[in-house]
Amino acid sequence: MNSKTINRWKCFLRDDIWRITPDEVSPLRYRIYSYIKIILLSISRYEDDRIQVRASALTYSTIFSIIPILALLFAIARGFGFNAMIEDLIRQGVVSQQSELIMTWINSYLKHAQSGVFIGIGLVMLMWSILILTDNIERSFNAIWQIKRPRTVFRKITDYFSMILLLPLLIVISSGLTIFMTTYVKELDNFRLLAPFLQFWVNLIPYTLTWAMFIGLFIFIPNTKVKLRHAIVPGILAGTAFQAFQYFYVNSQIWITSYNAIYGSFAAIPMFLLWTQVSWTICLFGAEMNYASQNLDSFDFRKDSARISRRYHDFFCTIILSAICKRFKNNKKPYTAEELGKEYCIPLRLTKQILYELQDMTLVYETINDEKGETGYLPGVDINQLTVGMLLNRIDSAGSEKFKIDRKLHSKSWDMLIKAREEYTTTQNTILLKDL
Repeated sequence: MNSKTINRWKCFLRDDIWRITPDEVSPLRYRIYSYIKIILLSISRYEDDRIQVRASALTYSTIFSIIPILALLFAIARGFGFNAMIEDLIRQGVVSQQSELIMTWINSYLKHAQSGVFIGIGLVMLMWSILILTDNIERSFNAIWQIKRPRTVFRKITDYFSMILLLPLLIVISSGLTIFMTTYVKELDNFRLLAPFLQFWVNLIPYTLTWAMFIGLFIFIPNTKVKLRHAIVPGILAGTAFQAFQYFYVNSQIWITSYNAIYGSFAAIPMFLLWTQVSWTICLFGAEMNYASQNLDSFDFRKDSARISRRYHDFFCTIILSAICKRFKNNKKPYTAEELGKEYCIPLRLTKQILYELQDMTLVYETINDEKGETGYLPGVDINQLTVGMLLNRIDSAGSEKFKIDRKLHSKSWDMLIKAREEYTTTQNTILLKDL
């Protein structure tokens, strides 16, 4: 492969693939291109969103909160009489030295709680440490999904603590199912064809549970509506990567021996930090894939949208605001961002960006369309007064002008600019956007 071919492929993956529309290629080829774009977008956003840094922050929060959370789980499990099952899962899930250290911390934590030392302030610290971890997880997911509003404190308490209370029950159900299936397979050893098939499904149970855990995280954690069909493949890929790393981690005795020689009895701590860091990296990269899959259309023409010319920006603003006014005039259901982008062939990411700008200029505002909870857009000004000139004037004056430049020193330049703008917008003040 010569350099010209390599450069052509680089150009295609960097620019051309993002300009291809569904009507230009066959459905199969467009789907293949979509998968390629998801991978490229996830990798680029891995760097842009500083996933490694966020994974490090979550590792710190996890270390701070893991013992209180496990202690709470054990307290709930003991109340139902299945704490031994959860303890076995911890011993199987991590290296023996680390599992013993974790169990020692948990038992010590619960011992202080039962003795009455851990009351009042201690209980508040327990709840606070759990909320800190869940809040940091949600903020990381919201940053990936570009969501500015997190859950309220009340919703965090009700949502996350209900999940923690249900977790022991789910663990018991899954463990019981695994034990039942294993026992049932042993009874079918005489059936040479059926037994291997069932054994395969028994071996698949841990993977299935891990897949379900990641899919649940991707859907439940972000403070937005995540579609199940876009979370399934990222959840399966992240769960498989997590299980593969778990297998490699637990069976890598060379690491444990080396760290024991260096750190002695403290070897469990750096190894646990490593496991936590890599696990959160896998989880957040899966969230990036989930976001890229659900919002892939938003990144069409992404480089062109980032460097859009001023006149095309104003052109799209005029088209979008005019469409919203016409829909309102005809008393129809308000446009959503997706409908506007699709109907007028404007990249979805750029459509949403322009709608945000129009909201900041108080020219449109959001509304909820129907029971599906879709966000629609209505005019923010009387459509009988909303002219092209008003739109252009708002675009010109949008943003901050609090700079220390001496305008008197450059009064001639300023006056000429204002006069040119006024002459331009005044001629457009008679044209209503609803009539375009």
